[in-house]
Amino acid sequence: MINTLTDPLFVSAVLVGIAVFATMFTIFMPMFERGDLKLRMKAVAVERDEIRARERARLKAETNTRGSLRHQNNSSVRQLVDKLNLREALVDKNTEKKMRTAGFRTQNALNMFLFARFTLPFLFFIGAIFYIFWLDGLADQPIAVRVVAVIGAAYLGFFAPNIYVSNRTSKRQKSIRNAWPDALDLLLICVESGVSIEAAFKRVADEVATQSAALAEELVLTTAELSYLDERRKGFENLGDRTGLESVKSVCQALIQAERYGTPIAQALRVLAQESRDMRMTEAEKKAAALPPKLTVPMILFFLPVIFGVILGPAMMTVFDTI
Repeated sequence: MINTLTDPLFVSAVLVGIAVFATMFTIFMPMFERGDLKLRMKAVAVERDEIRARERARLKAETNTRGSLRHQNNSSVRQLVDKLNLREALVDKNTEKKMRTAGFRTQNALNMFLFARFTLPFLFFIGAIFYIFWLDGLADQPIAVRVVAVIGAAYLGFFAPNIYVSNRTSKRQKSIRNAWPDALDLLLICVESGVSIEAAFKRVADEVATQSAALAEELVLTTAELSYLDERRKGFENLGDRTGLESVKSVCQALIQAERYGTPIAQALRVLAQESRDMRMTEAEKKAAALPPKLTVPMILFFLPVIFGVILGPAMMTVFDTI
């Protein structure tokens, strides 16, 4: 079995099969994909109930009334995190902010993140040892290189959760950034028609959900925070912090100023919507301008040899026949 697994022909066949399966999966998977908008909206509704319960408990504590948050049963992951004190060892002041920006807002998500950062290095380390020393992977390399590869696999396992969170954050921010100008236009229409900011957020969330479920989540959560937090300013600031986008933060600052000083918000929203749209167009133009340099190397490697073969092939055949 070991000889079969290490046979180059067998490995090549497996890799080709995986490539074919990945290609077919990429082509046909979008046809069977179902939106998870209902699940996301349900999760936001649950978090809204948690905000309500937390704020009620805080008000009871301020009035010297005995009250406590909901008791949640400790899971095995939470017990392990608390027992090993992973929060003190692996969590800094930016970790929770990064998790919220990626869309993970619950304590259970933070516990799973810490559990993954603790266990994945060992799993990657054991898997690398099994592949390199048991299955004779990298057999033609010296022992020092193989040991470095094992240690590198352990480091990769330690940073894999951070890479996943960063990837999730970038995708989420891209979705919000693309839908934000349209959301501002809808918000402007609602505000000019005399609708309150809470009702406007809720209506915009319903309309923009098909375009960006992440933005709909944030708007619904902001509506809940505006209803239950002691200061409305915190709700707007939390929206900007959760998204991590400057365009969203600028709109939140405009809303905070309108709440504090009573300034009209319609003109500010109109200007900010145009700025967001111009920024999105600038990013698209930047990507289009960067396309020719990226195509230079593929054209040199794949197109030019074929062109030279087509052009010089008949001439070379004639020369060979003459010789």
